[in-house]
Amino acid sequence: MRIPGPDHPITITQNPKRVRVTAGDVVIAESSQALTLKEASYPPVHYIPRADANMALLHKTARSTHCPYKGDASYFSIDANGTTLDNAIWSYEEPFPAMTEIAGFLAFYPDKVKIEEVSA
Repeated sequence: MRIPGPDHPITITQNPKRVRVTAGDVVIAESSQALTLKEASYPPVHYIPRADANMALLHKTARSTHCPYKGDASYFSIDANGTTLDNAIWSYEEPFPAMTEIAGFLAFYPDKVKIEEVSA
């Protein structure tokens, strides 16, 4: 486990805008409670509470990965409009102590879904 610091900063902030995630014309998630995680030089990532996602469209997959700063991530695929988007979502169920704010939240791959900030 690594701790975020000056050499690898990670910040988590409440997003002031509503974040909407769509696959085609299907809204997968929409939240005014999204968190934005900024990690080192990577693009910002929006994390959305599960309560604001249509969990009926998601199914957990066997995929998992490890981040030395955040912990073990599990993955979900999206079934929408007769199409499956494999491993389009990741979630840290039990992140490392420095990242507990994102526990159970969902993050989406921008090359698989449309993620947009909209006025609240």
